[in-house]
Amino acid sequence: MVAALLALASVRAVAGDAPYAPGVIAAAVLLFAVYVTGPALPRLRTSTPAAALWLSVVALLWMVLLALTQDGVWLAFPLFFVQLHLLPLRWALPAVAATTATAVAGFGWHTHTLSIGTVIGPGLGAAVAVAVVLGYQALYRESEQRRRLIEELTAARSELAAAEHAAGVLAERERLAREIHDTLAQGLSSIQLLLRAAERAIPQRPESALGHVRQARRAAVDNLAEARRFVRALSPPDLETGSLPAALERLCTTTARTAGLAVHCQVSGVPTALPTPQEVALLRIAQSALANTVQHAAADRVELTLSYMDTEVALDIVDDGAGFVPAHVPAPGSAAVTGTGFGLAAMRARARALHGTLVVESAPGEGTAVAVTLPCPAAPAPDAAGTPDTAADRAAAPAGPPPGTPAPGTRTDTAKGSAT
Repeated sequence: MVAALLALASVRAVAGDAPYAPGVIAAAVLLFAVYVTGPALPRLRTSTPAAALWLSVVALLWMVLLALTQDGVWLAFPLFFVQLHLLPLRWALPAVAATTATAVAGFGWHTHTLSIGTVIGPGLGAAVAVAVVLGYQALYRESEQRRRLIEELTAARSELAAAEHAAGVLAERERLAREIHDTLAQGLSSIQLLLRAAERAIPQRPESALGHVRQARRAAVDNLAEARRFVRALSPPDLETGSLPAALERLCTTTARTAGLAVHCQVSGVPTALPTPQEVALLRIAQSALANTVQHAAADRVELTLSYMDTEVALDIVDDGAGFVPAHVPAPGSAAVTGTGFGLAAMRARARALHGTLVVESAPGEGTAVAVTLPCPAAPAPDAAGTPDTAADRAAAPAGPPPGTPAPGTRTDTAKGSAT
């Protein structure tokens, strides 16, 4: 626009045979040369004083051109945009006002008249330039805010994805730790106890030692099956072949046989089909609680009660052992030498994952009671082929003794001080 307006002013001066035509051409060429050097100077975009100095030179040359020809008034309009672009608004508006006044005065000096049109023309051009630039700046600010918002959302999405990944890794690690603790670790502990008993019995009671070794071998076979199903993420073998009460009966029988405890299992209420996660959690919690009793409680009796209620299912494991102070249980993993401390934490995590609660009541010399309560959702409907969805439903006939029947080799007397 500047080049076209300068060329037009020069052509009109030459065509009109004006005596000042050479001066107009010289002023136009010099103004265009100074104007063209502006975009080549990066400092003009970063330094307000440098931009003001360059604009002052341009304005001075423009006023010389305006003094030589009235056609120089046309250059005021592009100068408005340049001033508003390079100067802060508090400086740009006075510069635009001064340029407008100079254009009006120059045009009036050449025409020797000062009409309303002479004033309104440059003033309207200045108003349009200010409105356009302010609107552009507003759009630019909005675009920048939107760009920053998109960048923040992208960064937040990346952080959220990383946090979800880390949480998933941690949750899977905790799940693996619970599964290993409640299955393989407890099985290996039982094998160790049986082999230790066999080692003590070898010198004087070889037959008894052979029985312990056979029991250890059966425990190893069972744990190998657990490991294989654990790798394939299937249900515990006890739940695959029977109901939850039958699985608890077998668990009590095995614990009584290997640990020499009087373990009594009973069922309260009407057994109902539970989803597999609830059955697995209750079985694993019972395994962990009985393993803790065998290893730490020095108990003589254990009472295990499975209670079916309208909206909940509860499992209570009560022993008459040495007891402990629940508040003094070390944090998981703090016992680095023995590697203990995960049992209660794993049981609480299992109950919490299914929106249930787990309470431990104990005191030194008064035994221990572990009570877990889980919500009891409605029994899942069978599929089109009539196949139930839970492990309990999959059992055509419960393996082992019926619920409530004392397991073979166990004592049926209720542990003193047991709670229901």
